[in-house]
Amino acid sequence: MTSHLFAPDYKPQPFWWERSPLSAEPTPDLPAQADVVVIGSGYTGLCAALQTARGGRHTVVIEANEIGSGCSSRNGGQISTALKPQYDNLRRKVGDQLAYDILKEGHNSLQWIGDFVKDEAIDCDFEICGRFYAAHSPGQFDILARSIENPPKGLETDAYVVPKAEQQVEIDSPDYHGGVVYPRHAGLDPGAYHKGLLARVRAAGGMVIGQCGATGISGTAGDFTVATANGPIRARDIVVATNGYTRGLSPWHRRRIIPIGSYIIATEKLAPDLIRRLIPTRRMINDTRKLVVYYRTDPAGERILFGARVSIAETDPTEAVPALHAELVTRFPDLAESQVSHAWMGFVGYTFDEMPHLGARDGIHYSMGYCGSGVGLSSYFGTKIGQQVLGLKEGDSPLTQIDFPTRPYYWGKPWFLAPAVRYYRWKDARAA
Repeated sequence: MTSHLFAPDYKPQPFWWERSPLSAEPTPDLPAQADVVVIGSGYTGLCAALQTARGGRHTVVIEANEIGSGCSSRNGGQISTALKPQYDNLRRKVGDQLAYDILKEGHNSLQWIGDFVKDEAIDCDFEICGRFYAAHSPGQFDILARSIENPPKGLETDAYVVPKAEQQVEIDSPDYHGGVVYPRHAGLDPGAYHKGLLARVRAAGGMVIGQCGATGISGTAGDFTVATANGPIRARDIVVATNGYTRGLSPWHRRRIIPIGSYIIATEKLAPDLIRRLIPTRRMINDTRKLVVYYRTDPAGERILFGARVSIAETDPTEAVPALHAELVTRFPDLAESQVSHAWMGFVGYTFDEMPHLGARDGIHYSMGYCGSGVGLSSYFGTKIGQQVLGLKEGDSPLTQIDFPTRPYYWGKPWFLAPAVRYYRWKDARAA
């Protein structure tokens, strides 16, 4: 009954793979030892590996599946100042100075990734296009407007309010009641960005091996052995860079990461004048609903890419298409007859305190838990973890000063996710 939603060339895979297909290179042999073994080939792992390889360490990145097949080639390509806690809430927990220093890391990550893409000459359609944060109710508009008032010095965003009467400058949608523009936020093509990172790691001498899942870690700091599907490898240092794909390899990390499936569709090519009318500024967009949606045009300005959590439990991306399309049409009724060319999903790594965490435990380095803002944060903190392995002061971060929390009876399977989705649906409906 929903077959009309699917374009004739529909593919159940990321739109980004059209330009940047996953590496089809032969899998090299796993060496017997290395200075550094990085587990995970996403942005975190590659940025860490780039640092250690350029620092003269023999670095091997191993990946359980195809290289880059996780969320680093499946996300929406949106980049922000990233950290979720508000300053006033955070300072009540950790104090004024540490709260400031932590939130400043989000601002640093936004500046850093723009500089990094430029310095490394990575062709990934990076653009400082800004973000429109839309209010789905009058009450939420008031909250948004207050949230950007009087930021602490050094945490300014240049954000400004757009009332409902003027929002057509940003978006042609009957669903919203104004919003806030964050002009410094950016976007890129995540598949092309990953491809560029991979090339630079290899150029620095790092090995990246796919289809080589880690199955266990033994030993102590300075003398680890990683058991893999391709045999064992010894290492002086280990970096765990698995984020939303953290499984049983490290039970300690698994208890602290909540894997949440996020689903995205790409529309067929739309008429240029329709795109220009619906999203005139071509900014990144999200809104104030608790069940987060995020959307944008593709870099060519031909399609709309729309992401959300639309199911109670994880499901096949194709099964999620009707619900995603319905949410898209809620924002843009003119797209009721549009078709979907691609649908896919990936696992976001969430944390109980809504903050990323990095550091070392029992000699094992890690960075994870980007809570849906992984493009900038994973690259920035992955770089810092690589610097920490090298013993460089640049790797310091205030986030190493806070605990990485878990909850009783949580072992890595988010049993609480389904009731949480139901509750947030109810809250969003009440606020509409």
